Formats: sequence, structure tokens, C-alpha cells
Amino acid sequence: MTLEAVLFDMDGTLVDSESMHFVCWSKLLKPYGVSYLENNFCQRFSGRPTLEAAIEIKQEHNLSVSAQFLADEKYRLFGEYVITHLPPLMPFTEQTLKAVKASGLKMALVTGSAKSEAMPILKGLGFYELFDTVVTKDDVTNPKPAGDPYLLALKQINIQAGNTIAVEDTFTGVTAANNALLRVVAIANSHTKDHDFSQATYKMSNLDEFWQWVQSQL
Repeated sequence: MTLEAVLFDMDGTLVDSESMHFVCWSKLLKPYGVSYLENNFCQRFSGRPTLEAAIEIKQEHNLSVSAQFLADEKYRLFGEYVITHLPPLMPFTEQTLKAVKASGLKMALVTGSAKSEAMPILKGLGFYELFDTVVTKDDVTNPKPAGDPYLLALKQINIQAGNTIAVEDTFTGVTAANNALLRVVAIANSHTKDHDFSQATYKMSNLDEFWQWVQSQL
């Protein structure tokens, strides 16, 4: 196998944005008398599609509004919030992205976030131009955990699955990579340390360890 490309997840993998998502969910749900503890909420919903979370929350609290309404409002609130609040980087993000780019490998960003959520982050942090393609949940009919986002990214960069590796931080993300027949590195964070990563090809501690592995493949 010749490594030709790296496909990165965004939330929780490159940026520590889960707390931002929680802030927006909390603002959305407060008028309905619904509240969660941040750690519990993030452990439960990190990496999962927004609509899926909305369906569970609606059912759990018997809310009168539709799950689709909740999801749409969450996207709107986050899109507004991220304009003035950029997330902190996960450890070694900037160094790793620039090193992978300089190595000549192709890079794709494959996220379960909406375009309105992802683009302000990527452009605000100056990372957008590093990627050969960006795939958001708006670009596919079936987002993660389906393999469709990864399959679209592979098509856009014109590289076979066997010559790539994905980097994820959640069970949902690892499942998506598996469904696209990709090898996948799982790097857990504080919100996902209890996720099931048994299906990951490799489990690593941080992006610096991943970059060391990449160098061994070049």
C-alpha cells in the first residue's frame, strides 16, 4: 500500500468545537425548559448527526416542535455563533496539517457538520486552502455514519481507498470510514474516550503521533 492521501474529520479531531456545539444546543433548548450537563451531552452526541440528536431530544422531552425544526435552528445558531467564536485547536493540529501538506500527500476534510458550520471555522483559522477538497453533510444524501462522505471525497481527489487513511475521533466517524472501506486512525478526546474504537485500524494519542506514522509510510 502506498499512502497518497489523508482524510481528516474536523470537530474533535482538528478543532475542539464540541463545547461550541453544546452552547448552541443549550441556547436552543432553554426556552423549552430542557438542559443538559456539558460532559454528559458531549459524550452522548459527539460525532452523531444533528438531526439524529434532535430526534432523540424531542422524544426524550416530548417537545411540541419537530426534530427537523430543532436541527435547522441548531445549524442557524451555530452558523451565527462561529462568526465571532472560533474553536481552539486540538493538540498539534496546525503543525500536522502543514506537515502533511508539505509532504505532497493530498488532503481532504470530511465532516458531519453543515457547510454553514464548517466553512467559517476552516476559513477563519486559515486552513481551508490546505485541503484539496472539503465534504460536508450538505454534499451527500447520507452523512456519517454512512460511508458516502468519504466515498465522495475519494472521488473528488481521484485516489483509491486502499491508498488513503482517515483520521477520526468518534465511533460514528470510525464507522463511516469503515463503511467506505478505509483504514482509519482513532484519536479519542475527553468527550469520546469512552467510545467504542474496536473497529479502528489504529488507535493513537494525538496528531503528532499520527504524523510520525505518516512519515514512516512515505
